[in-house]
This record gives sequence, C-alpha cells and structure tokens, in this order.
Amino acid sequence: MAKANVSNVTIRPDEAAHFGKLASTWWDPKGPMASLHQINPVRLKYLREAIDLHWGGDIRAARPLGGKSALDVGCGAGLLCEPMARLGAQVTGVDASAENIGVASAHSAAAGLDIRYLAGELSGLDIGQFDLVTSMEVIEHVAEKAGFVADLAARLAPGGLMVLSTPNRTAASRILLVEAAEAVGYVPKGTHDWNDFITPDELTDLLGDAGLTVSDPRGIAWRPGKGLHLSDDQSLNYIMAARRN
Repeated sequence: MAKANVSNVTIRPDEAAHFGKLASTWWDPKGPMASLHQINPVRLKYLREAIDLHWGGDIRAARPLGGKSALDVGCGAGLLCEPMARLGAQVTGVDASAENIGVASAHSAAAGLDIRYLAGELSGLDIGQFDLVTSMEVIEHVAEKAGFVADLAARLAPGGLMVLSTPNRTAASRILLVEAAEAVGYVPKGTHDWNDFITPDELTDLLGDAGLTVSDPRGIAWRPGKGLHLSDDQSLNYIMAARRN
C-alpha cells in the first residue's frame, strides 16, 4: 500500500490564494464558478454509476453510501461533499484554502449536513482511510503530481474506490478550456495553466505506480443541444475510477 509522506508538499500557495479569493462566490451558479455547477451533475452521474458497480448496490437506492466514509480532496466550498453526504456517506472535505473551508462549513451547516472540513496539506493530516476517495479538477493545480496521487492512494481503504477527473492536455483543451474559456469569462483568468494538464495515460501510470488499477475512463464532452455529458471523447475533460491492485 502506498504510504503518505509528510514531506510531500503539493499545495501551490498562489493556487490556494487564487481560489480562496473566489470562496464567497463558490455557491453562486451564475458566478465565477458557474463552470463547476455545470459539470457537477455529469461528475455525479459517473460517480453514482461507479459506486453501484463497485459495491454491487441497488441502482434505485437513495443512499448507496450509507455506512461508508468518503474523502473529497480539493473540495472547494463543498459542491461534491454535500451530494455525497446526501447519498449517505460520512464525508470529510480537505482543501488548500482556509477561505473555501469556511464557506463550505457554513453552507453545509445551513443545509443541515454533518460534514467534516479541514484545510491544509493532505499528507500532513491524520485522518485515516476512506471507502471512497474523490478529487475532481484538482491534480492540474498541484505542484507534485506523483506525490499527490500517492497521498490519495494512502487514504484509500482496502476494497475502496477512487474517482478522479481533470482536463486532458490536448490542442483542443488549450484552445477551449484555457484561451477561449478565460477570454469569455467562463472561468476566472489565471485558473488554468495548460502545461499542468495531465493526459489519461499519464494519470493511469501515476495511479499504477501508487498500486491502483484504472477502470472505465470516460470523457466529459460538450455539444450544442446536449451541453456537458459523459462521452467516449476524452479530448477536453475526463473522469476515471481506480481500485487497489
């Protein structure tokens, strides 16, 4: 099993500061984080399918994560943590930005959800292991990707499930997700550095090095009339599940 190393420093202070400045707007579906509100239902569809497949659950069950623990790393203000709590999980959210954690805690409390939120470096937090580990649109922002994946793997309990999503590093993603998206205000300027994007093969290799096997990678694509949806086209964004070897 991969071991968390307290010397792993994956947080970039400038990235944490960038997203911390946006904390107060995170839950505004028409604000600077609107793109996350639009992609979240697609991520949740994939996550639910992965959960049912992994644990052999009833696809009609309202709380398929009942009795299970979940960790969302790079949780922001809790856009994924809250749905996972409603699916029955005991949820922990970790983020580099204390501002995000403050907003997340207040929002979940107002919604009547018992979610534990912590700010800081994952490798330095004594939080144990979890049945489900998620990290969505995060790895492209970390300083050391292999160390970050190893830290995620170290938090995954035996028999657990990991789900990750991130932009692909392609010519299309450079044009559409960075240049065009920032030019029209779809994402705040400075959100992405295309050179930090990681390909599905590269992420699969990192997960393999951490003792995990990838299954069912899917693309997150967009087309007129359908919007964002799960697809075989991984040229922009993709999402994948992983299990311990």
